[in-house]
Amino acid sequence: MEQAKNKQNLVGPVVRRLRIASGLSQEELAARLQIAGWDITRAGLSKIEARIRRVNDAEILILAKVLECAVHDLFPDRPKDIAAVLRQGRN
Repeated sequence: MEQAKNKQNLVGPVVRRLRIASGLSQEELAARLQIAGWDITRAGLSKIEARIRRVNDAEILILAKVLECAVHDLFPDRPKDIAAVLRQGRN
């Protein structure tokens, strides 16, 4: 079971679902993201999908472009753990 303290983003599971629906491996999606201008590795993408890496606004825009979806499509409809993710942003 995933620990609440490890959740760094809301979009990871949606990115994974959209990637799989597009028939892409993590390596293939990472390569497309690199072509779009984001220096990310397969390991970095894996961390996003596992929710252990944050995703900034510019990265969200590139994900949406490469996955050919709207930005709002990257976010879950009813995030149940938004408070856990917000707590991770405190300095």
